Amino acid sequence: MKTTLDLPDNLLIAAKALAAKRKTTLKAMVEHALRREIAPQETLAADSLYEAGPFGILSLKKRRSGLSANQVQHLIDHQYADEDARVISIATAKS
Repeated sequence: MKTTLDLPDNLLIAAKALAAKRKTTLKAMVEHALRREIAPQETLAADSLYEAGPFGILSLKKRRSGLSANQVQHLIDHQYADEDARVISIATAKS
């Protein structure tokens, strides 16, 4: 289904630049963001590092022990791994 979004110029420019950096499309990024935002809390695994806040926005679960700097860096490095793998598989299937 096609739709039109009215976005601020600076947001669109930043989104397109990030999509290019990730070697994906703006469409894929928007789809991923929407799926992530509308996914209910129940879809998160019990051992997930994330929890959905009151508005459905994902955040790291609060933990008593906290996270080490290495754990935080690992999360940052791999936060888009699933989406990147999906985009790569789609791109290579079309080749």
